[in-house]
Amino acid sequence: MTVTEPATTPDTTLTHPLEPLSAAEISAAADLLRAAGHIGPASRFVSLVLREPAKDAVLAHDADGSPVDRQAFAVVLDKSDGRTYEAVVSLTDRGVVSWEHVPGVQPQVMLEEFFECEEIVKAAPEVQQALRDRGVTSFDGVMVDPWSAGHYGDEHSGRLLRALVWIKIGGPDDNGYAHPVENLVVYVDMNAKRVVDLQDHGVVPIPQQPGPYTPDAHPPRTDLKPIEITQPEGTSFQVDGHEVRWQKWRFRIGFTPREGVVLHTVRYSDGDRERSILHRASLSEMVVPYGDPAPTHRRKNAFDAGEYNIGTLANPLELGCDCLGEIRYFDGVIVDGDGNPLTIPNAVCLHEEDYGLLWKHTDFRTEKTEVRRSRRLVISFVATVGNYEYGFFWYLYQDGNIEFEVKLTGILSTGAVAPGTTPTHGQLLNADGLYAPIHQHVFNMRLDFDVDGVANSVYEINTETDPPGPDNPIGNGFRTVATLLGTEQAAQRRVSLDSARYWKIVNPHVPNAVGEPVGYVLKPHGTVVPFVQPDASVMKRAGFMAQHLWVTPHSPAEMHAAGDYPNQHQGGEGLPRWTAADRNVSDTDVVVWYTFGTHHQARLEDWPVMPVQYVGFSLQPSGFFDRSPALDVPRPANGHCGS
Repeated sequence: MTVTEPATTPDTTLTHPLEPLSAAEISAAADLLRAAGHIGPASRFVSLVLREPAKDAVLAHDADGSPVDRQAFAVVLDKSDGRTYEAVVSLTDRGVVSWEHVPGVQPQVMLEEFFECEEIVKAAPEVQQALRDRGVTSFDGVMVDPWSAGHYGDEHSGRLLRALVWIKIGGPDDNGYAHPVENLVVYVDMNAKRVVDLQDHGVVPIPQQPGPYTPDAHPPRTDLKPIEITQPEGTSFQVDGHEVRWQKWRFRIGFTPREGVVLHTVRYSDGDRERSILHRASLSEMVVPYGDPAPTHRRKNAFDAGEYNIGTLANPLELGCDCLGEIRYFDGVIVDGDGNPLTIPNAVCLHEEDYGLLWKHTDFRTEKTEVRRSRRLVISFVATVGNYEYGFFWYLYQDGNIEFEVKLTGILSTGAVAPGTTPTHGQLLNADGLYAPIHQHVFNMRLDFDVDGVANSVYEINTETDPPGPDNPIGNGFRTVATLLGTEQAAQRRVSLDSARYWKIVNPHVPNAVGEPVGYVLKPHGTVVPFVQPDASVMKRAGFMAQHLWVTPHSPAEMHAAGDYPNQHQGGEGLPRWTAADRNVSDTDVVVWYTFGTHHQARLEDWPVMPVQYVGFSLQPSGFFDRSPALDVPRPANGHCGS
């Protein structure tokens, strides 16, 4: 290890080794890399995050306070030669542990490149001429979205973005997505900072009809009465740093540029035992494949985590708008391209919600009723990725349930056809030729289960109809059948409505009251299957789409379903490559990867701004408790709900 004193010395006296890096620590890590001579004038920091300690080190710290080396992990792009580097820095020992070149990869698109790409495209003479050919004489309203270039084998070399163009015809506050410049595709080398390819597939009239969505264009309805949410005695949760305690839950909140919110060490108090459920849970990857083969849209398939670092695009959340009630916010502290800390204020929202009935029963013979209302804890962040907004919500419930939900809103990525034409791969939005191509949003979650300990197994649960015969005399019999998924290949599975399929993660060493292994089940809610051809580029690069369930043995090197660097990569990385080894996943430390999503054939009602669409899944205790853990939830304070 090379030890070099940084310009700033961080405070590493933290309450827990999983606390995200502070602003001071980010500055210190960047200074150490500079002092070691690794950072030059063309170096750009793509990310700089906590290098999370190994699981056994975290568990040892939680058990007896064992010290853990505080480290940072950086991804750095040298724009002078296009090389990508990974660095590990010890903040405890004030030194650079490693500095390694990662050949042949492109790291994520940086926020600064969004704006640089737009300026490069707007200033390019060939782009301006293509716009003049379409009747555009002023370039002030030109709006450029930098889409990832993907990998098709015919691209220029370099760090590429595939720029698509819209026009804000009505001024800076106009909805530019109402006016797409169809058939114009511009490739920009972001290291060379120049246009390297312009593809003009023919002039299509730019739709002129506006698409406003602000109150001045749509006077608000006046019959909506206020709803006041108050907690006069304060919240029921306690926060210590990034550790949260609520009801019987205890967990830690993390935040990374690539994943956004991360949940660590999720545990539930059951009597005198604090029981582990998840060691780490996060968004692993997401991809948005478009199904329109038209020239402008055929290569739209953004990996919003692996190509865009969706956490860096998190919104500063506002009370009464994004979150309602008594709120505890967490800032997101990330790094800018120069290596300086950048704080996203209020990036994560923590609050409680009433969620209707938790349980109820009326004894009709005695007319006595017992009812409990459900309350849930919400951990959320919202990111803007170009035209779309994604809200990511974790919900914890009083009965031990865990739910993850994505809320999709924002504005459709639009195209244009000649007036009077009906698009075959999308929905016409107005009579001016504006349309929205068909597409999907596919998410993959990495769920590092520790159900009552690290040794877990995964079973697939299918429901089968009993055959007719003496044991099923009236044909009504059906039952569940559990199958152990013992290896990685056996554990590549799809959802089946025909068998009411779900999956159960158990600890075979911990029995419940009836002698069965304790467990949690993964219940599918929203699922999609890919409709692209099997040899399509996006299918090779997002191989995780092929299955809804994957299971791997725990490895800190296996974090992202499409691999570490999907940007411009030809594919085959991540889950398809790892699971080819067909490793054992029975009675060991397992990671469950779950793929889900939504199929979006646009509606007229999605324009000009899309009402929220919901998709997600739930994790439910199944034999984890010996009886309902919600029996001790008190009666509602207001009203006569028990007698």
